[in-house]
Amino acid sequence: MRGMEAESALITRWQELLSSYNTVAAHLERALQDGHGLTLSDFETLDRLVTRDCEKRRMQELAAAMYLSQSALSRTVARLEKQGLVVRSHCVDDRRGIFVELTEAGRLRHAEARTTHLSVLADRLTPAQA
Repeated sequence: MRGMEAESALITRWQELLSSYNTVAAHLERALQDGHGLTLSDFETLDRLVTRDCEKRRMQELAAAMYLSQSALSRTVARLEKQGLVVRSHCVDDRRGIFVELTEAGRLRHAEARTTHLSVLADRLTPAQA
């Protein structure tokens, strides 16, 4: 019986985590889209580029650091490139490699959206005061 109780508790905790994540992600998605014209994936991609010193990463490295598949990341990068927020370039040493680089417009949009992102996180993740 003990094993089943422990298993049930794990499943319940997992479901609570998923529910919490989905709630926060939905609020982030709405706030970022309404305020900055970015999806959550767009913001996360820009965020991964901003938090690096070089602001330029290989697509493969970026995909490994994120929750997106290679094809989903390609679509996200194409969307960001269309908005002028990133540029793609081929690696000189390996023509199969593609770099994604933040533009000045991308840096500015991220800085504006970061305030919204942090505000939603603070609102949704800060425990209620008793």
